[in-house]
Amino acid sequence: MANLVEATTQQQFEGFLAKAGNSLTVVHFQATWAPQCGQMNEVMAELAKEHAHTTFIKLEAEAVPEVSEKYEISSVPTFLFFKGMEKVDRLDGAHAPELTKKVQRLAVAGGPDGAAESSATDLNQRLKKLVNAAPCMLFMKGAPQEPRCGFSRQIVALLKEHNIQFSSFDILSDEEVRQGLKTYSNWPTYPQLYVNGELVGGLDIVKELAESGELENTCPKAITLEHRLKTIINQSPVMLFMKGNKESAKCGFSRQILEALNGTGVDYDTFDILQDEEVRQGLKSYSNWPTYPQLYVKGELIGGLDIVKELKESGELVSVLKGES
Repeated sequence: MANLVEATTQQQFEGFLAKAGNSLTVVHFQATWAPQCGQMNEVMAELAKEHAHTTFIKLEAEAVPEVSEKYEISSVPTFLFFKGMEKVDRLDGAHAPELTKKVQRLAVAGGPDGAAESSATDLNQRLKKLVNAAPCMLFMKGAPQEPRCGFSRQIVALLKEHNIQFSSFDILSDEEVRQGLKTYSNWPTYPQLYVNGELVGGLDIVKELAESGELENTCPKAITLEHRLKTIINQSPVMLFMKGNKESAKCGFSRQILEALNGTGVDYDTFDILQDEEVRQGLKSYSNWPTYPQLYVKGELIGGLDIVKELKESGELVSVLKGES
């Protein structure tokens, strides 16, 4: 295939890029010893058949070190995407579905003006979704557990120090987002912090907010486990923490307590502790009650199955559930 080629020197590589002009060029930095590179070459060959106006270049990363170093290639396979000699996107690793998606998106964007406008609209919609993905979103280099630059490390430390709950996006993993967000937000550097979809700013602004005591008011604070447990316990006047739910108990004790409650005619809600390990373990300490099921009325612990049985036998269960005693 004329659009699937191999570059063995820097000069050859730059020649292919120049020849492609503004059309999409996909470069696969590979190694013959890596089996995943062979698999991705098969994927690339199929893509080359579908996208006749896109150039696909195979390049042995270790054989052309000057190119690999220039583009900071540290592992194989890595794919770089070029238009008009400029790098526009990057994909690290053997991710065939993601490679296909990127080629389809970028190849369309290189077509007529209408297609380019459509692609720009799609990117803006994607960016809007990303900045609204959580109440507090941090766009940074790396992840909170492993920041990849000093500014990102500092802003993560500040947010954690002030107990701010946030989600993050690694801009190094997506060149399109990395470049697009600068235009979208009219903010040229990273990290960038957003609250409720609105840009707050970068490290300097977050530092100023922290120093003035306004950071906690600007960003949502992390919810402590105790606060979360209180909220769940009080989400209904009668709350049963059990294994399973009203429709399907997952243990004998939970089944028996459901039967007792269903016989009272009093409305109640349930929480399935098997679906949330944090609640399951935390509630034992919070209530100082080591087993399940646990029954709460108006936020107060009544007890487990044995106590519910005793209340039923004494005729007090309905009045207790209604909060009358």
